Amino acid sequence: MKTNKVKNRGFVILGAILIQLALGAIYAWSVFTPLLKEAGWSKVNTQWVFAVGLVSFAVVMVFAGRKLNTWGPQKLTIIGGIVLGAGYFIAGLLGTTDFIPLLLLIGFVGGAGIGLAYVVPIAVGMRWFPDKKGMITGLAVAGFGFGAMLWVKLAGSWGHLLEDMGLSTTFMIYGVAYALMVIIGGIWMKFPPKGWVPKGYKEESVTSDKASDQKEITSQEMFKTPQFYLIFFTFVFSAGAGLMSIGLMKLYPMEALTANGLSTAEASAISGTAMAVFFSLANGLGRIIWGVLSDKLGRKTSIIIMTATQGIIVILFTYMAGNEMLLYLGATLIGFNFGGNFALFPTITADTFGAKNVGMNYPFVFLAYGLGGLIGPILGGKLGDTGNFSLAFTISGIAVLVGTILIIMVKPAKS
Repeated sequence: MKTNKVKNRGFVILGAILIQLALGAIYAWSVFTPLLKEAGWSKVNTQWVFAVGLVSFAVVMVFAGRKLNTWGPQKLTIIGGIVLGAGYFIAGLLGTTDFIPLLLLIGFVGGAGIGLAYVVPIAVGMRWFPDKKGMITGLAVAGFGFGAMLWVKLAGSWGHLLEDMGLSTTFMIYGVAYALMVIIGGIWMKFPPKGWVPKGYKEESVTSDKASDQKEITSQEMFKTPQFYLIFFTFVFSAGAGLMSIGLMKLYPMEALTANGLSTAEASAISGTAMAVFFSLANGLGRIIWGVLSDKLGRKTSIIIMTATQGIIVILFTYMAGNEMLLYLGATLIGFNFGGNFALFPTITADTFGAKNVGMNYPFVFLAYGLGGLIGPILGGKLGDTGNFSLAFTISGIAVLVGTILIIMVKPAKS
């Protein structure tokens, strides 16, 4: 095996974070929903755009995984950046708040751009850092979580873009920024030379609760294993609860806080802070911290702890949303555990089915995110329209606890 020094290994991390900061655009959607509600949108319609974006993201990522080796990571990233940026820029250029155009451009096209680029930093990072897959994956996807805070705050209290520029111009500015950031980050998205490994690296298991890294299982073989379905549905339940929370982190607390006597302006400021600061920061940190912890504890043990605590917190959130301090605590804990999904599920996929095939296999596991993104936000929106947000959180929390039971059943896969 080649162990020659490669000078630009650190730039892979920089490029990955830059790309993911832009791809985190989808989590900033909640900052636009109050304006769209004023334009006559129902709560469920605001969630449909978010849900379609998540599904488009997940489905297109399967296509991207198949093209990763033929097109190359750099080309795939650049195309993704252009598609993402175009979706937002054209939406702004049209200057409309109509449901169908924004559903197609922000939801479908924007989601597709994210799906094209998302798998690249994960697959490239694992090749450059095979000895620290949890850490590098956590760092690679951390930007996605922090991106929500950046774009929400720029639109609101930091940049006042929505107030000063309006919705359409904000979409156009964001479209250009997203495209540039992804394209620049894509410069460093290249696989290491064939046969290259870090100096002193020996291919071995990190902990006893995961399968050997030496097994390389194809996607077709993966579909025949029970491990795939156990991991998949755990991810569905965990992602669905988190994505519902993101979509409602502005609307639900605003209602709960105003019901407890706060003014609409006060409730809006508090719920906006809960999403843009507490949830977003914890979401980004959770990706890094859970990734590092999983290198020590193992992926399966980490997912068990993460989903068990998340299920309980999501259920308790119905009692936390109407109190400022408890809201901040709940948003932090849900965001922290939600972020862990994106460090732990790629790495348990690599550990169970092989690190070299993760670029092709993980997109199929990631379809769980799309399914969860369809079920969770729509469930929350529909129950919200009937005045029953609390039931949506209770159902989602119970589902996450079911996922804990499923992941306990995962055993090493056999090639």
